[in-house]
Amino acid sequence: MRVAIKKLDGSLTSRTATLRAGQQDSVLFTFDEHPGPVQVIVGPARASDQDLVNLQTMSVPVPGASWAERRELVIAPIAVAPYWWWWWYEWCRSFVIRGRVICADGSPVPGAEVCAYDIDWWWWWTSTQLLGCTTTAADGTFEIDFNWCCGWWPWWWWRFRVWQFDPVLAETVTSVIEQDPRVQLAPAGNQPGLGVFGQLLGSQALGSDRTLAPANLDDLERIRTSLLAKLPASPALVEQHVWPWWPWSPWWDCTPDVIFKVTQDCATPGTVLLDEGFLQARADFGDVLQVTLTANDQACCAQPCPQVPCVEGTCIDVSDICYASVTSVGGNPFGDSGAAVPAGLLNPSLDVPGAGTYSGDRPFAGEVGISYANVMVGVDYYEILYAPSGPGGPTGPWLPLPPAAAMNFTRQWVQPASPPTPWPTGLVPFSFNDVVVGGVPHSLVESREHYEHTVGLPPGAFWTTNTWLVVPIDSTKFADGIYPAGTYSFTVVGWTEAGGVYTPVESPWPTPLPVCDSTDPNGWTVTFNNRLDPDPTATAPCGPGTVTLCVTQPTTQIESVTVNGSTAKTCDTREACGDLVIDFRVEDPTGYLAVYSLIAQYGDSLAVDLLRQPSSVLSVVSGDYAGPTYGQALGEGATRPTWKGGLLRLTISAADAFPVVPCCYDLQLQAYTRTVANCNPDYAFWNQSEYTIGITACSPPPETPILEQRAAGS
Repeated sequence: MRVAIKKLDGSLTSRTATLRAGQQDSVLFTFDEHPGPVQVIVGPARASDQDLVNLQTMSVPVPGASWAERRELVIAPIAVAPYWWWWWYEWCRSFVIRGRVICADGSPVPGAEVCAYDIDWWWWWTSTQLLGCTTTAADGTFEIDFNWCCGWWPWWWWRFRVWQFDPVLAETVTSVIEQDPRVQLAPAGNQPGLGVFGQLLGSQALGSDRTLAPANLDDLERIRTSLLAKLPASPALVEQHVWPWWPWSPWWDCTPDVIFKVTQDCATPGTVLLDEGFLQARADFGDVLQVTLTANDQACCAQPCPQVPCVEGTCIDVSDICYASVTSVGGNPFGDSGAAVPAGLLNPSLDVPGAGTYSGDRPFAGEVGISYANVMVGVDYYEILYAPSGPGGPTGPWLPLPPAAAMNFTRQWVQPASPPTPWPTGLVPFSFNDVVVGGVPHSLVESREHYEHTVGLPPGAFWTTNTWLVVPIDSTKFADGIYPAGTYSFTVVGWTEAGGVYTPVESPWPTPLPVCDSTDPNGWTVTFNNRLDPDPTATAPCGPGTVTLCVTQPTTQIESVTVNGSTAKTCDTREACGDLVIDFRVEDPTGYLAVYSLIAQYGDSLAVDLLRQPSSVLSVVSGDYAGPTYGQALGEGATRPTWKGGLLRLTISAADAFPVVPCCYDLQLQAYTRTVANCNPDYAFWNQSEYTIGITACSPPPETPILEQRAAGS
């Protein structure tokens, strides 16, 4: 245990003592001058001197008069009851946090600063206390050791806390409060205050001090009881320990509620990779807490070999095309293949004929990144070759890539440094350069492994970008079109270099490098489908001053709108009678249409999905299939991967289309193609058109005249 002396001026000094049951020990304090009155404080040895002052522990006052004229004073033994021994063990304990910081793909985040905090919350305010910080190792691991005490005097605990308004906690609380419209709260500020409950309990119930302070702590339980009688019940807030649904005395919390903040000095010093709140708090754990923290996409990750174990050899395993596994791209080894599956299209198995999906059979556009998953040994430089391809594979000999089709790229390395020193970084260009071997030009790029072996990285540095990139291909340098046009096969040929002399790894050239642990040649197949933007052949009103893009992949245009048999031009007004018939064009001439929608927007942010109303009927005026999704087009008989669309017709009850009259309606037509542009999985190729019409209520039918027939002579 720790024994401390507190003098009248607040200065502290302490000694430790070791006791067993029924035994005693003594401690000696010496002073340079007469100490005057002092306070002897006894508590757990793990507590600091200041902690002992702030804890609800044993203390004995020693008046200054006790000294009389003596220079030595022996005070009466202090008896330590079992009650104190039990509490002292709980009050101050040693904790260890061990963990690892990783990126979303599981790769480690080295050199990141990890700080652990205790978090407390009251109503919708939170307070944090730093427990400790450390820096992650090369494998992303870290350890934080700290002591934690409880059993504080409430006013001491309160004095050292810094509070702030927490929007997430506020949303959690208000989602419950809003269940009862009778509950009205007063305006609140950034600091905890009782005034927010003024309208519920009245100012007299709260006292004159509306800011939560140590003087209010004794009243909290009484106020809590009153509030619970007026607030909606919430088992969720009870489980989350939110006051007043849960009693609040954090000074007796003997296990911290731990959250983490992770930063890294990589691309930008102090970049926040993770910042947790009360929803992520880890409570009631043992003496050791084990965690795995996942950083956001701003982290600099040490990219390990994509496959385990990592294969090393004079070979190459092409692993990904635009971050998608090469085995998920049709036409590639071990991927989905067969007569019905076109080569080079992403995830063809996702679409089932008749289903409403539209995410399969996706060609590539723009920059297409190719990655590998092994360490190339004995390959100093490599070359990319291509050949036109069909369902059965390459349809011609291997050829050099078109000029600029193999895009130059860079890899970045960083060298972790101790904060606050910025991390050294470096960009290494990997350029495809033309060399002439035997009178034939070849476009070669240095392998990453050769650079590491000859130039090398600084001690402790690691690659953060493009570690496993083989080549970014500029697909606009190739011709594309309706499948199978625009489909190509590629392969990698290896070279060694010595004294400026280049020699093929596999002879005779152009023999591809083998797939690792195999004699099969490496290669991959992709289909390209780029578009012109703007496209000079686009005919619909488009470009500046319109909402329509001047592109033909896809084309969108509302051709005509008819209400109850009467054609309505834009901005015309029609009565909501009979049927609404819309003829519209949705088309991709290359056949990669994905999905389209037709929405009627009106009023204050209201909308009607015209394609999904009970009376909606789609038909084809000219073209192939109606859809409105690629999966539905397949169910109608489309042959993969082609769905062009065309001029389509929607027939729908005017009452379903226009639920509010009179009103103005904006008909919004949007369409997307399946193309993966620049490795972005979202549907980047799209277009839209709009058409505005006014709608009024139907006029009542005219009265039928009553005809009288009179008999002759009457």
